[in-house]
Parts: sequence; C-alpha cells; structure tokens
Amino acid sequence: MRPLLTIGAFARAARLSPKALRLYDELGLLRPAVVEDASGYRLYAPEQLEQARLIAWLRRLGMPLAEIRRVCELPAAEQAAQIGAYWDRVLAETAERGRLATFLVDYLSGRGSAMGTLGIRFAARSEAGPVRDSNEDTAYAGPRLMAVADGVRGGAGDLASAAAVEALKPLETVPVPAEDLLGALAEAVRDAGRAVGEIEGGEAATTLTALYWSGSRLALAHIGDTRAYRLRDGMLSQITADHTYVRSLVEQGQLTEDEAVAHPQRSLLVRALTGAETAEPDLSLHEAAAGDRYLLCSDGLAAAVSAGDLWSVLSGPDDPRQVLDELIALAYAAGADDNVAAVVADVVPA
Repeated sequence: MRPLLTIGAFARAARLSPKALRLYDELGLLRPAVVEDASGYRLYAPEQLEQARLIAWLRRLGMPLAEIRRVCELPAAEQAAQIGAYWDRVLAETAERGRLATFLVDYLSGRGSAMGTLGIRFAARSEAGPVRDSNEDTAYAGPRLMAVADGVRGGAGDLASAAAVEALKPLETVPVPAEDLLGALAEAVRDAGRAVGEIEGGEAATTLTALYWSGSRLALAHIGDTRAYRLRDGMLSQITADHTYVRSLVEQGQLTEDEAVAHPQRSLLVRALTGAETAEPDLSLHEAAAGDRYLLCSDGLAAAVSAGDLWSVLSGPDDPRQVLDELIALAYAAGADDNVAAVVADVVPA
C-alpha cells in the first residue's frame, strides 16, 4: 500500500487548494482517507487523486457542487452521460443569455422594444435601384410600428410613400390597448390615405404594409403589392395577398403561379392608397410568439429573391440588420433594378 499524502501534498498533486479540499470534506464530496485523532490532520490516499481531479474539472465547467456530488456517485459510463447532459443545458442557457444580451443592446440603442413578456428587435432599410434616379420606397421601424410603402413611379411616388408612413408614426406615442389595436391602425391608414390625396398634382399613389404591436398582439394593414412574411417554427408564410391584376387572375384560375411570375402586367395594381375613400386596406390581427421573425418588403425584393432564398436567409442566425443587408444584396445580385425597402423584426423573450 502506498503511503498516505498530507493535505498539502495531495492538494499539489490534484492541483487543488487545501481550502478547497477542506470544503469538499465538509460537503461529503471527498473525505480524507484518515483524520489523525491527536492533530486533526487530514491524510489522503493516492487512489483518491482521480476523484479529486474529476471534481476539479467539473468545477472548471461551472457545475454546481450538489450536481458534482451526484456525478461522483455514478459509474464512469453514467458519469459521462450526466456530464454531457449538463453541458447541453449550459449551451442552451448561454444561447438564451446571448439572445437576451443582444436584445438589451438593441433596446438600449433604440433598435428594439419591450412588449410585456415579449421584446422585439428590428432594422429597416430603403435602397435606390442601380438604374433609378429616385427612390419611391420608404421603410420605417420603431418600438411599436413597422411599415413599408412603395410609391407609384411617375406620380410623386416618393412623396406618397413618405407621406403615408409619416401619417402612421403618431401611433408610436399614443397609448392603445391591445383590444383597440386594429381600429387605431385602420384610422391611421385612413389618415395616410388623406395625406397622399393632399399631395399636389392629384396623381400620387402608394402601396402600404404596416405592423402595429401591443403586448403579444399585432395588427396588420396591407394595400398594394408590398408584402409581409412570417417565419415561425421553420415555416415561412406570406401573410398578405398582393392586390394586383395578375394575382386576381391566379385566384380566378386563369393563370398558374409560374405564369404569374413572368406575366408582363404582374406589377399592375388594382388597389393602392390614392386618397380615394374606396381604397380600403386588408386588416387582420395576429398573435406574436417568441422566435417569430417578420419581414416587410417592397416588390423590388419580393420579385427578385426566390421563396427558397428568402427562407434560407430568414432562417439563419444573423440579427435583423445582417439579415436585411443580405436580402438586399441578394436582390441586386439577382439583377433587380427596382428600389428595395424592407423591415426585419425578431420577437424575443423579454
């Protein structure tokens, strides 16, 4: 039998401190082989070094002492499984803390907001097309409101899209309970229509898609061919219907989806904001869930980027700003010559 080691010698061999060994003794994690009656000195057997090193490694992993005790009582094969399960939990919790940290950075930087038990992170961008001399697209994202508008080219479209979005912005500062959300958004869209109708020349028109948040509920208003998409549980859904002549032909069964994509009149609108009282938007209420990702975009993006590529980028781990930049780069790489406006918003636990 090999001689016993003093607490100092054992601590050096195990790369632990004598203080840690005394704590592990008190907690029943690692009892000395012998405690001398007269002096109270703790002596350890060399065979205990393996357990001491295991405890030290688990402490470096951050495992709580109570869980280390349970691991040390298991056979080696079961110890491995228990440590693997613990590390899976650590990785999941670290990812969750990372999402919270990113949300807090966005929130405190003005790029996010809290909605009760949910928070939202967002980014907005509008880009002029490579062959355009003006930008008729407007994108806006704030703590409670997101909107994309695409002005009709040739009729003060840039003024129309900007006026429509500007008319919605007072929603950011008005306290609206969740049950009144849709009504408030509908009234704001009517104000947007009146603002467009007051533009000099009388020919201004714009599409408009907007999301308005309260708690876990969101109101959606849509008119024209700007779009809203939702990514939930890996499934990408378009939650608006285009108000175009070609879409009406598809719904009537006169065109297939493939034929609609290449139709020469695919951009011909049958509904838009013009100031006319008859231009009514589609209105709907939706429940947001943590993990949702929303995309609002003009047809400059939707027409150039395939549904598969949209899903691929939106499903990635990047934050809203990075996703937005990648989508716009994809649109122009695919040959888009139109203006592009888009908003990306992530719903996260707050």
